[in-house]
Amino acid sequence: MRSLFRRRPGAVPALLLCVVAGLAQAASIANPWNGLPLWWLQLLSLGGLVWLLERADTPRQAALRGWLFASAWLTGTFWWLFISMHTYGGLPAPLTVLAVGGLAMALALIYALACGVFKALAPVHPALRAIVFASSWMLAELARGQWFTGFPWGAGGYAQLDGLALFARYVGVYGVGWIAALVAACVVLRQWLPLLAVGLLAGAALAVRLPPSDPAAVLPVTLLQGNIPQDEKFEMGAGVPVALNWYGEQLAQARTPLVVAPETAIPMLPQQLPAGYWPGLLQRFASGGQTALVGVPLGNARDGYLNAVVGLQPGSPKPYEYAKHHLVPFGEFIPPLFKWFTEMMKIPLGDFNRGAVGQPSLAVAGQRLAPNICYEDLFGEELGARFIDPAQAPTIFVNVSNIGWFGNSLAIDQHLSISRMRTLEFERPMLRATNTGATAIIDYRGQVTQALPRLTRDVLVGEVEGRGLNAASGWRITPYAWWVARGGLWPLWGLGLLVWLLAWRTRR
Repeated sequence: MRSLFRRRPGAVPALLLCVVAGLAQAASIANPWNGLPLWWLQLLSLGGLVWLLERADTPRQAALRGWLFASAWLTGTFWWLFISMHTYGGLPAPLTVLAVGGLAMALALIYALACGVFKALAPVHPALRAIVFASSWMLAELARGQWFTGFPWGAGGYAQLDGLALFARYVGVYGVGWIAALVAACVVLRQWLPLLAVGLLAGAALAVRLPPSDPAAVLPVTLLQGNIPQDEKFEMGAGVPVALNWYGEQLAQARTPLVVAPETAIPMLPQQLPAGYWPGLLQRFASGGQTALVGVPLGNARDGYLNAVVGLQPGSPKPYEYAKHHLVPFGEFIPPLFKWFTEMMKIPLGDFNRGAVGQPSLAVAGQRLAPNICYEDLFGEELGARFIDPAQAPTIFVNVSNIGWFGNSLAIDQHLSISRMRTLEFERPMLRATNTGATAIIDYRGQVTQALPRLTRDVLVGEVEGRGLNAASGWRITPYAWWVARGGLWPLWGLGLLVWLLAWRTRR
């Protein structure tokens, strides 16, 4: 039996196994039947990759296997880009397939490099090889998440929400991915001492006692989900009047201290709205005790445009504004040399200005609300910039999104998992108001407490408990929030590169 396990697979079966393992990794991020992550499947898929890399004859062969694994994984993770580019963007189907596949295969080159370096540097001792593999994998994840504006969607750590994510408050999603890769490699290489260490650390993490609930920090909220069809959303004769009427009515009728409308809920610039519409909204929230956060584009042709959230509340000389910082390539800004590509797609407002990192929070009923727009909650290191001063750190995150671009796909489930991971990293709740889903309230432990059915026009009225307002507990923030606010992701880069350096010196 042992000899069968050690037998090297032939070239063709090995390549097919790489693809199968990669697709398993994609399914572990959000499985196709209910959209939930599967932590054990992610470990199994990474273990399969380690087994295949161990049986590669050369670093070049290991790189090829890593590239096939990552190409299958990434394609299976964000295949839904096809919907936005073809169905709503009007890009011809063959060109869309090439674009989505080309993006996945280009990003997979990073993982190919990581696997090749792992094979070249792998020490003789199996436990050290496991550490080198985990560090190589983390460096690849970091590179994908930061190079060329970054696109870390579907990072392996998100599959661990119900598994190893108990470490998120210490090391963030990339650190969770490192631990998962280490566990998978140790199982394959049959190294039990590192697994015992991970188990002991997990026990210590579970023993940490969080501050008790504070009834005074509970904030009633209203979240709006308009479910405006994406192919009608910016059409003056279709989705625009529907959005203006429905959101206008719900904003007028809301009774909670906070009401939130999703990204571009108002799909026109304020100066382009029907006469009296925008002044009416300003007047509605100019008195009383209510605050509204509304997604609306801002700007003009001379100064440029912003994808923004506007806060309307009494006592403010002018509305609060949050401008999206992390823009979507091709959807919100045009990369150099790609204007021809964006012109082939019928996506409106395709070139925005960037907002700053660490913009001020919005004070509501004693809470500090930190908005983020669309996939900005994918970049925990940028959200962490607001925690440099714990006494002014956010107590509640608010994400406003429009995932209608991707239809009724796993993108909705994956985005919900991303928000859940941020709540675990920072131990702050997240409110999500979206056009088509998932509109939800997530508590500071990463649990969805209330949610609306996707693809419905509905209103969610609920409560959220802000965290971090108790001065007696030292304005509590997580270890991850502390170090990422000061060093970004450089501590993880340093750890991975140090392991590479030590492995190189050991090989010499």
